Amino acid sequence: MVAIVGLVVLMVCVFGGFVIAGGSLAPIIKAAPYEGFIIAGAGIGGMITGNSGVIFKGAMGGFGRVIKGPMYNKDDYVAIIAVISKLMKTLKAEGAVAMESHVENPEASAIFGECPKMLHDHGLVGLICDTIRLMVVSSGTLSPYAVEDVMTASIKLHHHNELKAAETWAGVEGALPALGIVACVLGVVKTMGAIDQPPPVLGGLIGSALVGTFLGVFMAYGIAGPFANRIKQVVDEEGEMYKMVQQLIVANLHGHPMPLVIESARVCISHHNQPSFSEVFDALRGA
Repeated sequence: MVAIVGLVVLMVCVFGGFVIAGGSLAPIIKAAPYEGFIIAGAGIGGMITGNSGVIFKGAMGGFGRVIKGPMYNKDDYVAIIAVISKLMKTLKAEGAVAMESHVENPEASAIFGECPKMLHDHGLVGLICDTIRLMVVSSGTLSPYAVEDVMTASIKLHHHNELKAAETWAGVEGALPALGIVACVLGVVKTMGAIDQPPPVLGGLIGSALVGTFLGVFMAYGIAGPFANRIKQVVDEEGEMYKMVQQLIVANLHGHPMPLVIESARVCISHHNQPSFSEVFDALRGA
């Protein structure tokens, strides 16, 4: 919702300021559909050409991430801490056989079902299940440091892939001003074809051509750039959940006392989402 407010403020300030200064929106409204079609179409075409289908789809899906924001809130962190704790307790108390149904079919798992939202995050569920499966098949002989190294590599790859959407939009940001010039030049070509027309007509044609330059810069630094920045922020914040899960699993493998396990999880979370020690302690005590 904050992103929508930002877009409204952007539109009101840019176009409202133009009108207050005595400008007329009529030439912009008349030319914007054609100029915008050229610029946006060329930008999307460049995205398709320069990226794989998976990355292009992720970049388009970035709109939803910008509008919705990060997937997890404070309550989700507490709930997932409780889920990880219960999984580790089950592994220690009941052994490898008891974990098979949970890691092979997490959607049907009663433990994973305690936090339904995490089931929509296939990367996170995969990280948890793959790690526990590794511990199960190794019969508990793996060093906690080895498990930590494997999880770190998995998290880095996931984060790198998730950031490609932001990188794609950052590339679009750099291209849009130049594409605006392309649209403007095409407008000038059209104007030169009507060079025998009276000055009022030529003035309108030149004004329409300049709308292309305006739209290119406006879309680059008012929309594409902020979108790229916001997607990166969302990816970074959601990545905190992955680091927290890693810390929880590794701390449990080390056999650390409960207070240290709790703190190892909490320090991975930004302050605005960070649950208090007592909130986490109560969740683990009830797990």
